Amino acid sequence: MNTDTNTQSIFQVDEKGYYGEFGGAFIPEMLYPNVEELRENYLRIMSEPSFKAEFDKLLKDYVGRPSPLYFAERLSERYGAKIYLKREDLNHTGAHKINNTIGQILMAKKLGKKKIIAETGAGQHGVATATVCALTGLDCVVYMGEIDMKRQKPNVERMRILGAEVVPATSGSKTLKDATNEAMRHWLAHPDDTHYIIGSVVGPHPYPDMVARFQSVISEEIKFQLKEHTGNENPDYVIACVGGGSNAAGAFYHYLDTPKVKLVVAEAAGKGLKSGESAATTALGKPGVLHGSKTIVMQTEDGQVVEPYSVSAGLDYPGIGPLHAHLYDSGRGHFVYVTDEEALDAGILLSKTEGIIPAVESSHALAALDKIDFKPEDIVVLNLSGRGDKDLETYIRYGKY
Repeated sequence: MNTDTNTQSIFQVDEKGYYGEFGGAFIPEMLYPNVEELRENYLRIMSEPSFKAEFDKLLKDYVGRPSPLYFAERLSERYGAKIYLKREDLNHTGAHKINNTIGQILMAKKLGKKKIIAETGAGQHGVATATVCALTGLDCVVYMGEIDMKRQKPNVERMRILGAEVVPATSGSKTLKDATNEAMRHWLAHPDDTHYIIGSVVGPHPYPDMVARFQSVISEEIKFQLKEHTGNENPDYVIACVGGGSNAAGAFYHYLDTPKVKLVVAEAAGKGLKSGESAATTALGKPGVLHGSKTIVMQTEDGQVVEPYSVSAGLDYPGIGPLHAHLYDSGRGHFVYVTDEEALDAGILLSKTEGIIPAVESSHALAALDKIDFKPEDIVVLNLSGRGDKDLETYIRYGKY
């Protein structure tokens, strides 16, 4: 977890909550006290030795960190580069999401909150939130799009077994965007005793920065693990998928100010950029405000949010976090667009070459390997953000294996 506030770069949030022109806190007046309470306290709490000690202990003993950095030999032979997989899929609950929920549940306790709400798309953040609430004995309500509840049914049942109430979002596209809207409404109605665990680097400041810091453990580990493997802590490429962008923020965090490390961002193009069914935000969006921050948003000429589409519930979001919008705008991030078919093919390829069935979200990052001309000496780290158990029905329906 990065708690250093002394160093400042153009890729870290400024004191007003902006990454370049993106970020800020665009919130209703009723939420201002909650968000302000968090803003005033999060860096202080995160830097407390007792907080850091408890966070680190839970990551080690409960989550199972450090997650392995695995050299994928057969995948490397196929693409002509040295490819390493950061195995966030091996974390407890099966994804990187648990890093952030552990941090935020400890933060909520420090702030005296008694109830937790969350939103989820693929269900991984919801499962992680339900898990830490069970661990700490806090009440938990998770909002999830009605369509996502159907396509991610195993995760819905996991949340319920863990004691969480799962509430369907039935408006709009009935996916992640609408679940986020419902969670925001709940928070408006219960501002005093409730903490909203946002699962990605989105939302009003300080959420994008706080979540990125909790997820920065990923790149912190990559640096020392890669040095053990290769003698060099810096790869040539770091690749990650982005919906809101929390796994990518964590994988990129300690490389943001190292320009020789290329940061590759895989967005979900759905059925194609021109199909009208896509979630490729940077290709199809423009600056706007979504869920409390200024970022790049898929929207109509009138500013109405365009319904996104992706086979991946976790990437089915019409915006990206403000950090990623800044990476796109500044050219620091190299954005590629991956269709459903390309992602599913890449997921099946990894299954057959390395014996790892990835989450469909992670398969988008894997498909980015096809879009880069590597040199044989290139070292590539790909963040395998989640495991594919939840997506077996999607792979089965696709059938091309």
